[in-house]
Amino acid sequence: MRHSHTFSLSIRCIAGAVLALSGACASAATPTIEEQARFEQERARCLSGQSGQTQDTCMKEAVNARDAAMKGQLADGDGKLRKNARERCDVQTGADKRDCMARVKGASSSTESGSVKGGGILRETVTIEPAPAASAAPAR
Repeated sequence: MRHSHTFSLSIRCIAGAVLALSGACASAATPTIEEQARFEQERARCLSGQSGQTQDTCMKEAVNARDAAMKGQLADGDGKLRKNARERCDVQTGADKRDCMARVKGASSSTESGSVKGGGILRETVTIEPAPAASAAPAR
């Protein structure tokens, strides 16, 4: 009898392990919409040569980052970056603060140049303001 009990326990352990692994694999097999969108953005940077890395290295890192995100192994790095950017703009006031936020958010009117590898990223926003209307001089 002891032999059949051990065999039954072994079968149950194996079945449990198979179910646990299949559930874990099924839940991590497909990236979320956000994960896939992030991957596509990174892939586009790799293909355009804007990453500061070789294309092969960049693509490997993009794939690895997507896989790690699917496994829940990535921290919210972008959240920290956005918070940092907001804090940098908090020292500004009025239109300067608005323009600062537009730059860090990557507004369509902003341009970005440079790279981390090259020493820094420069973000620039040009705001065109009309000259004040000239007041008519009194006739003499």
